[in-house]
Amino acid sequence: MELVAVTLDCANPEALAEFYREATGFELHPKSGPDFAGLNRADGLFLGFQRVDGYQAPQWPAQTVPQQIHLDFKVVDLDQAEAKLLALGATKPDYQPAGDWFRVLIDPAGHPFCLTLR
Repeated sequence: MELVAVTLDCANPEALAEFYREATGFELHPKSGPDFAGLNRADGLFLGFQRVDGYQAPQWPAQTVPQQIHLDFKVVDLDQAEAKLLALGATKPDYQPAGDWFRVLIDPAGHPFCLTLR
């Protein structure tokens, strides 16, 4: 069995795809549109974004609206990666559970994701 795709719910698939395209360098899927957008990685992994009416962003660290899924990204330099992502529209919550080896950020649609040195 091989994982080939991960899809996140959101209110604006095109905007969230653009955030992650800029963050990762993945290629925009040619059939992306207002209801479903996606990114392709060279090895075939697909990262998708689907529009959900009435979408509610997860709450971090509270679970009043559970995060349900989060992505982890391996980086070489936490400070450099964080600065780039904040400039692209991510936010950094006050609660950071791991100190020096990973950081939690929030994408523009409210999904928590982690930057890790592992």
